Amino acid sequence: MPIEKIILLISGSLVLLGSILTIYHTTAWVYLTAFIGASLLFAGLTGFCPMVRILRKLGMKHGQAFK
Repeated sequence: MPIEKIILLISGSLVLLGSILTIYHTTAWVYLTAFIGASLLFAGLTGFCPMVRILRKLGMKHGQAFK
């Protein structure tokens, strides 16, 4: 699975998890959703994503997220 698809899966899962926990547990979980959104915005503006470096070190390869 390419790095780009893994990034989408992880960030989408964390946003969904943060939203669910905000509704059912405590509103402090909204910071998780905000952090993921800010990280995606930062990566889009700068081209730097720490998760990509981590996944590359784990042996994942770049590819096409959408074919």
